[in-house]
Amino acid sequence: MNQSSNTSNKQRIVIVGGGTADWLTAAIVAAKHNVSVGECGLDITLIESSDIPTVGVGEGTWPTMRNTLKDIGLSEKEVFRRCSAAFKQGGKFVNWVKKEGDAYYHPFTVPLGYGRVEMAPYVENISDFANATNFQQHVCEQNMAPRTLNEQEYSSAQSNYAYHLDAGAFADLLREFSKEKLGVTHKIATVEHVNATSQEHIQSITLNDGSVVEADLFVDCSGFRSLLLGEALKEPVISTDDVLFNNSALALHVPYNSDFEIKPYTQATAQEAGWIWDIGLSSRRGVGHVYSTDFTTDERAEEILRQYVGDEKGELNARVIRFNSGYKKQIWKGNCIAVGLAAGFVEPLEATALMLIEISARYIAEQMPLPSVAMPIVSQRFNQQMQYRWQRIIDFLKLHYIFNQRSEPYWVANREESTIPESLKQDLEIWKYRGPQIADFSAAIELFPAASYQYVLYGMGFSPDFSLQSHFYNERELADKVIKQNQLITQQKLSSLPNHRDYIEQWLAS
Repeated sequence: MNQSSNTSNKQRIVIVGGGTADWLTAAIVAAKHNVSVGECGLDITLIESSDIPTVGVGEGTWPTMRNTLKDIGLSEKEVFRRCSAAFKQGGKFVNWVKKEGDAYYHPFTVPLGYGRVEMAPYVENISDFANATNFQQHVCEQNMAPRTLNEQEYSSAQSNYAYHLDAGAFADLLREFSKEKLGVTHKIATVEHVNATSQEHIQSITLNDGSVVEADLFVDCSGFRSLLLGEALKEPVISTDDVLFNNSALALHVPYNSDFEIKPYTQATAQEAGWIWDIGLSSRRGVGHVYSTDFTTDERAEEILRQYVGDEKGELNARVIRFNSGYKKQIWKGNCIAVGLAAGFVEPLEATALMLIEISARYIAEQMPLPSVAMPIVSQRFNQQMQYRWQRIIDFLKLHYIFNQRSEPYWVANREESTIPESLKQDLEIWKYRGPQIADFSAAIELFPAASYQYVLYGMGFSPDFSLQSHFYNERELADKVIKQNQLITQQKLSSLPNHRDYIEQWLAS
């Protein structure tokens, strides 16, 4: 039996997985420490098992991915070429209120005047908030790119943006780049046994080739199975099924017609017992139905999905994905940290999956190398931060559901007060009288700013009673200027930005 251990003074990070989470983590940590040069204090080995299934439900990213890819050293143009990528400038939510063709946007660019003037009291129709204070939904409706061809890659001077990506191709690109450019050691093997000395420490892992691998830090990227943190260290899951009802998804790859447009946003269309995501890649659409089996059947969910894409004959292959909403109570336990699905999962309504991988990987990169005596302190702080982040995510996702006016049992149940987290109830009690403000989200570890809450709340017609603080709202002249300025900016954008599909084709051809 071979023993694989670190004989140098370097600390060893061993990542166990087989998908986007592990390679993105490896790339972020390796790039931060310039591992390829060989002079840093880390050695990174990624053990990729061919029998760990990948779950490609989240092909949308958050704008944080832009800086992540830039920091790794990837060319944005290469990401688009290799991953059938497209720009994402926000989310469009259709039929989430009345089932009558209503829609609102959650754009990635903050409202004009954000931080200078509270615009909501001056908007005549509160559900028109995004339209009155932001140009981006108009750009999205016209299927425009977020920038012009004259601007450099990763430039977001025009609009804040994220990406739509082919998740499998993205993992392949990260694998190749991490091995060739970033100094990550790659080993294809299956973990046969986790050698844990206690429920707080992993000594080593035994692979199917007989080798035993030791590490200072094990990163569990083994997906829903959570081979290291869940199975070996017995870390329990905090379930959120009582708040977020969805537990299944059906996914399709939908080819474009010859005259297709590439939507520069993710569209989420509410259905009788869930919602359908519609993501435009440059080569195809990724479309899927997220639903709750407590309120519908798989057969009905598939019927609705195929009707949506016009595939009533069933020619497209539908992939079924089962999941439970929740996250590990401790995500960093002893010398093991879980990243990606091994740490937790909630429905992909606001593309939080990849964002959480980025956050976790950056934390590892910033803390390692780490003396063993300090690891309990660092892990405790990480767990506290992640507990807060997960709760904020769950609150924000639930916010999309609770002001619906639909009559189906699924939507009625989502309005029940008992399903709303206490932390969100407290926020809503305050927002009845003044709406979300920047000061409500002042923590350094916030994922969604006040602007995100404003777009969703106001987009669904939630209107605070501003009368108690009416003496603060004496800036009508400034607010009117902001609204007029937004109109001018909108006109400028619509006349200067290129078509999304045309931009990608011309950019990649240059």
